[in-house]
Amino acid sequence: MNDFQPRSYTVIVADGVFPQHEIPLGYLKKADRIVCCDGSAQNLLQYGLKPDAIVGDLDSLTDDLTRMFADRIYLDENQDTNDLTKAVSWCSDNGFKDIVIVGATGKREDHTIGNISLLAEYVMDMNVIMVTDTGILRPFLKSSAISSFPGQQVSIFSIDPETKVTSGGLRYPLSGTKIKNWWCATLNESSGNSFSLDFTGRLIVYLKFN
Repeated sequence: MNDFQPRSYTVIVADGVFPQHEIPLGYLKKADRIVCCDGSAQNLLQYGLKPDAIVGDLDSLTDDLTRMFADRIYLDENQDTNDLTKAVSWCSDNGFKDIVIVGATGKREDHTIGNISLLAEYVMDMNVIMVTDTGILRPFLKSSAISSFPGQQVSIFSIDPETKVTSGGLRYPLSGTKIKNWWCATLNESSGNSFSLDFTGRLIVYLKFN
């Protein structure tokens, strides 16, 4: 199975809605290190944890936090990328290749869609998932078997419109199906403890919690 089960991992906290569900919070508590995107450091501190690094253009970091964490702030003024990508790049440059992203959804919809789509870029260089308060988003670059449970809600998104997908173990089978728009393969359901996706290209799979 292509499961995200590294012995150690880094959590990146984006500046969306701070997680409330026990699963993303569990990843935070067990992380080897926590990297905050700019102003998300305030939310992390209010939760009772401290960042090991703060990365971004610092436009939403308060003066108090700037002084408090002066020894772990990494300014990146590149305006061609967002703060999440800056944090991911910082992790990659420092050899941290197993990444869990939280807090990347829940505010502006354009930010949410953009952050989710970026998973297909990040996976080219690292092992990465995004964990929300409802489920997990995982990018895939090749045909894979994916751990699941009977009745788990599954949605499949294609970054490349010409990608053809054949599934096994889903309630609504895909058979060489082109996912021409993001809605086309949503709201499916796993039939057992795993399902398979046979494809070429890039997919992002959403797996809902119980």
